[in-house]
Amino acid sequence: MTALFLRDLKLSIRAGGGALIGVLFFLTVVAVIPFGVGPDLNLLSRIGPAIVWIGALLSALLGLDRLFQAERDDGSLDLLLMQETPLVLTVLVKCLAHWTATSLPLLIASPLLGLFMNMNETAIGATMLTLLVGSPAITFIGAVGAAVAVALPRGGLLVSILVLPLAIPVLIFGVSASYAAVEDPAPFLPPFLILIALTLFFAVIGPAAAALALRNTSD
Repeated sequence: MTALFLRDLKLSIRAGGGALIGVLFFLTVVAVIPFGVGPDLNLLSRIGPAIVWIGALLSALLGLDRLFQAERDDGSLDLLLMQETPLVLTVLVKCLAHWTATSLPLLIASPLLGLFMNMNETAIGATMLTLLVGSPAITFIGAVGAAVAVALPRGGLLVSILVLPLAIPVLIFGVSASYAAVEDPAPFLPPFLILIALTLFFAVIGPAAAALALRNTSD
């Protein structure tokens, strides 16, 4: 499993620009917002957590279609299906490697974008914490879409269409928790705990559903 994690980590970084493309897209999405809404610093700080979360979500969708594509192209997907290690565990390790290569750089870049959106230290810290907790759920959801679309010639768009509606609850509670950290009347803990619950739920359901989809695709 360690060898698989390191292998997938290298492939995720190298394939199609990997983490660099995701970070550049993240920077682009957030950077164009001030040009659209104007130079109102109060407005930018108010919408900052939501914009950072939306940018991270869209950036995370970019590389999801490549989650199983390399194995499909070189034929090693059949070996993964026939190995003694449970396929669910293999998918879980691949998801963790993909998150480390693609979503973790977004998390590291988020403080810079928070400053760009005139967010204060509390808002930046809360946004980073919610991204750390919630972004793995997007990867686990994306694994299901990637497994369904792995055999299709142009499955990248289909993966985004499948994943985006399912990721909306993660976005809602991630943004709600970020706002609650800077708004005194709103409690931070309830939406944050729901966000953790969503990640744990999809950590169980996502790999299992993706493994089932991969087996059906191979049949």
